[in-house]
Amino acid sequence: MQEKQNDFTKNSMAYNIMSLAIPMTIAQLINVLYSLVDRMYIGHLAQNSTLALTGLGITFPIIMLVTAVTNLFGMGGGAPLCSIARGRGDDERAEKIIGNSFAMLIICSCILIIIGLVMKKSLLYLFGASDETYPYANEYFSIYIWGSIFVMVGLGMNTFINAQGFAKKGMLTILIGAIINIILDPIFIFGLDLGIKGAAIATVIAQFISTSWVLHFLFSDKAIYRIKKSCMKLDFKLIKEIVSLGFSGFVFATTGSLVQIVCNNVLLFWGGNIYVGIMTVLNSIRDVLQMTIEGIRSGAQPVISYNYGAGQYLCVRQGIKFLTKIALLYTSIAWCILDFFPEFFIHLFNSEEEMLLLGVPALHIYFLGFFMMAFQSAGQTTFISLGMGKYATFFSLFRKVILVIPLTIFLPNLWDLGVYGVFYAEMISNFVGGIACFSTMMVVVWRRLGKLNK
Repeated sequence: MQEKQNDFTKNSMAYNIMSLAIPMTIAQLINVLYSLVDRMYIGHLAQNSTLALTGLGITFPIIMLVTAVTNLFGMGGGAPLCSIARGRGDDERAEKIIGNSFAMLIICSCILIIIGLVMKKSLLYLFGASDETYPYANEYFSIYIWGSIFVMVGLGMNTFINAQGFAKKGMLTILIGAIINIILDPIFIFGLDLGIKGAAIATVIAQFISTSWVLHFLFSDKAIYRIKKSCMKLDFKLIKEIVSLGFSGFVFATTGSLVQIVCNNVLLFWGGNIYVGIMTVLNSIRDVLQMTIEGIRSGAQPVISYNYGAGQYLCVRQGIKFLTKIALLYTSIAWCILDFFPEFFIHLFNSEEEMLLLGVPALHIYFLGFFMMAFQSAGQTTFISLGMGKYATFFSLFRKVILVIPLTIFLPNLWDLGVYGVFYAEMISNFVGGIACFSTMMVVVWRRLGKLNK
C-alpha cells in the first residue's frame, strides 16, 4: 500500500473540487465524443442520413442501460463508498470495495450481452424503431452490445482512479479512447464504406483500449488501492451496501432509458421518424452540455465524501455551496448560448432543411429549464456523497418516472400541443424536479451538518 496522498481536508474546498473537476470535466467532454462523433458522421452520410441518425438514436436506451449498471457499481455506489473508507483510513475496506465492484461489473456485463443478443429485435422495436429505421438500429446494436463489457468495466473502474485523487490519469483514460475513436470513425464509416456498422466497430475498439489502460493502472503499484484477486471474492453484505448507494445512479440512468423509449414511441406516433431524429439531435446537444455538470459532480463527490468520512462537516457545507454556485453559473451561461444560436448546434449533427426548420422551435422548448439542472445535480450529488442513497433514488424516480413519463404521454393531447408536448415535458420536469430535490437537501442535510459541526 502506498503512503496516503491527495488529502482533501487540506486547501480550500473550491481548490480541491476544481483540481479534480477540471480534468474530470475535460474527461467527461471527451467521453461524450465516443457517441457524438458517431452521430456527427452518420448525420452527414451522403444517403439516408436522417434515417441512419434516427436508427442510431433508437439504440440510446441500451446505451443508457449500460451506463445505469456502470453507475450502480462505479460512480454511484462503489466509488463514493471507497472515498468515505479512504477518508476514515480504512484501506482494507476500500480495496475490498474496488475488488467486488470489478467482479460485479464483469458479471453484469455478461448478463446484459446475453439478454441483448437474445431479445435484439423485440428490444429495438420497443425502443421506437420503425420498419424504415430498424435496419440501421440493428447494424449498430449488433456490434455495440458485444463491446458493452469494455464500456462498463472501463468507465466503471475509471471512477476508482478518480476516487483516489488521480484525476489526470482518469482523464487520460477517456482521452486515449476518444482519440482512437475519432481516428477510426472516418476510416470505418467512409474509407471502408461500412456506414453505421463502421461507427460501432470504431467505438468498440476504442473502448477496449481505454479499458486496457484502466486495468493496467489499477493492477499496478502506482494506484493507492489496487485490484487484488483476494478482494474479488464476492462479499454479499458489501455488495448490498454498494448497490444500495449506487441504486440512485442506476435508477437515474435506467429511467433515462425508459423516458427515451416513451419519447421515441410518442414522437413516432405524433410526428413520425423526423421527430425521433430531432430528439436524437437534442439528446446529443444535451449530452455535450450535461457532461460539464457531470465533470463538476465527479470532482465534488470524492472531496465531499472524503471530508464527511473525516468528520470535517464545515468543509462539507462549503463544498455543497461551491458545487451549487458553479453548477448554476455554468448551466445559465450554457442555456443562454444555446437559446441564441440553436441553428449552429443542430447543424453539427444534420444539415437537412427539414431537420433545421422543425428542430429549432423544439430546441427552444426542450432546453428552457436547463439551468434548473444545477439544483437537481447539487442535491443528488450531496445525497450520494454522504451515503444517503434512498433520497438520491427517490429524486431520480420523481423527476423521470413521476414527472417526465406521464407528461410525455398526456401533454400532446392537451391544448393542441401535439408533438411539442413531448418537449414541454422535459422543461417542466427540470423546474419541478430541481426545486424539489434541492429544497429537500437543504432541509435534511444542511441543517444536520450544521448541528454536527457544533
